[in-house]
Amino acid sequence: MIALVWMIAAMVVAGLGCLLVLLGAVGLLRMPDVYMRMQAASKASALGAAMVLGGAAMGLGDPPAVVRTVVAIVFLCITMPVAAHVLGRAALRTGVTFSDETDPVDLPPDCPRAPEAPAGPGSPGSPVESDA
Repeated sequence: MIALVWMIAAMVVAGLGCLLVLLGAVGLLRMPDVYMRMQAASKASALGAAMVLGGAAMGLGDPPAVVRTVVAIVFLCITMPVAAHVLGRAALRTGVTFSDETDPVDLPPDCPRAPEAPAGPGSPGSPVESDA
């Protein structure tokens, strides 16, 4: 009886992981620019794949298989954000522009579509002038 409950829990975890991977795929199709697409793909897909692997580990129950899936989950959690960061940085350096719906904050003015500079001193976000 306990084995059946454990197997059902494993299927639920793996099923939720599949839904998260599907959500990441939908995010790839729906997001307007490469930066938002990378965020949707890396976050949802990494968590979804980790949940699928976790469900597989729960379903297998074999200690060596559990260790392998935990190592794979750790590898995914380390490499997916790093890969998304590197791709985003490469896109920014090659001049891929932001869409109008994206609000890039804290970017240098030489970025493809950086926020507009403030109107003048005293406006929000303008640097404070020193007296020296």
